[in-house]
Amino acid sequence: MIPAIGLVVGIVLGLFLHPDVPLWLQPYLPVAVIAALDAVFGAVRAMLDGIFSDKVFVVSLLSNVVVAALIVFMGDQLGVGSQLSTAVVVVLGLRIFSNVAAIRRHLFHA
Repeated sequence: MIPAIGLVVGIVLGLFLHPDVPLWLQPYLPVAVIAALDAVFGAVRAMLDGIFSDKVFVVSLLSNVVVAALIVFMGDQLGVGSQLSTAVVVVLGLRIFSNVAAIRRHLFHA
């Protein structure tokens, strides 16, 4: 439940505080958000399955964000940043939908 509460608190803070993102970080923000959401939904799924570990969650969150940012950085250096950003979003999006489907099956038995 802690990851879901953290997600809600983060969304509410973002809506009220309107943080400015530096221009050089803007290409990385969507990928970082998607990577973090993947870790959060994975944590919720693990919690419902009874195998949640806070250490695994933190390592997963940080590694997902760093690897996704590195892939986008490499894409920017190679001149294909937007294509690699799209690829990262698609792959992590598939994982998010897979985790959401597992959560739905666990909660609603459907």
